[in-house]
Amino acid sequence: MPDLCVIPGDGIGREVIPPAVAVLQAVTPGLSVQPAEAGWETFQRQGISVPPATLEIVRACRAALFGAVSSPARRVVGYRSAILTLRQELDLYANLRPVRSLPRVSPRPGVDLVVVRENTEGLYAGRERLEGDVAIAERVITRRASLRIGRRAAQLMHSTGRRRLTIVHKANILPLSDGLFRDSVRQVVEEQRGPGDDWQVDELLVDTAAFKIAAQPETLDVLVTTNLFGDILSDAAATWCGGMGLAASLNWGDEAALAEPVHGSAPDIAGQGIANPTAAILSAALLLRYAWQMPERAARVEAAVAQAWAQDLDPAAPLRTETVTGAILARLA
Repeated sequence: MPDLCVIPGDGIGREVIPPAVAVLQAVTPGLSVQPAEAGWETFQRQGISVPPATLEIVRACRAALFGAVSSPARRVVGYRSAILTLRQELDLYANLRPVRSLPRVSPRPGVDLVVVRENTEGLYAGRERLEGDVAIAERVITRRASLRIGRRAAQLMHSTGRRRLTIVHKANILPLSDGLFRDSVRQVVEEQRGPGDDWQVDELLVDTAAFKIAAQPETLDVLVTTNLFGDILSDAAATWCGGMGLAASLNWGDEAALAEPVHGSAPDIAGQGIANPTAAILSAALLLRYAWQMPERAARVEAAVAQAWAQDLDPAAPLRTETVTGAILARLA
């Protein structure tokens, strides 16, 4: 059985992660759970947002479930974002953001797409400097990172049976950086394509991709793109799964994977028992599907979520965390 590091984080993370763990335990008896801590409150207590012990536990387990992180409203000397630290220290270079219509929750049926986002460089490389009154941020695109995100996208195509891969870029304006990204991804996808792989590989400029996500999301399948573009596009696409409060994600490297709901720590509702655990539960399903190679168990969880929202839960009514959790667990019984 797999091992799981559980990091509740801040705010409602402490409320939505226990239901997700309960769901994982329901479909994976014998799951070993190791607690750890990270986040803003950890920084306030220990002076560091991700203690070395937490990184050691994640590396040992090779999988983690992370709740949410609060961020200070101002620059705090010594503080470094917990989720960015985890991504960089564990080299979680791929971010998967699936968006699928949920019954009675999503504003449109028939949407089923995945954004595969390079997770380590681009404008998030942190290369900023001041030159007098001019602030400069360097956008870093490397062949190595572009090849491996393309390889991970091809791996997803193989494992899920998806048929269309769209490379999203802005090479008409950024011919060197985005040209390198586009060409590297195309190269590795063709190398990974097998004799029986009937894949359609195409490309979109990022502004056209944004329009299609807004107007024609059901026409999209797998999108692979750079860090900032992927961040923005996946948040926009979350509209079709019911909003960012229902959006799941997986940070996935070669040595570890970390699942996290996309929503924040929501301090305004923390402690009230009304946080929706659906995104955390669907994030846990991504661990099952991709990190642990248990697609049948992932499908059980995803089906239980869809059935609970279709038949047992009223999206228009006030719902408590325990109500949503109970409905999903009942579907897994």
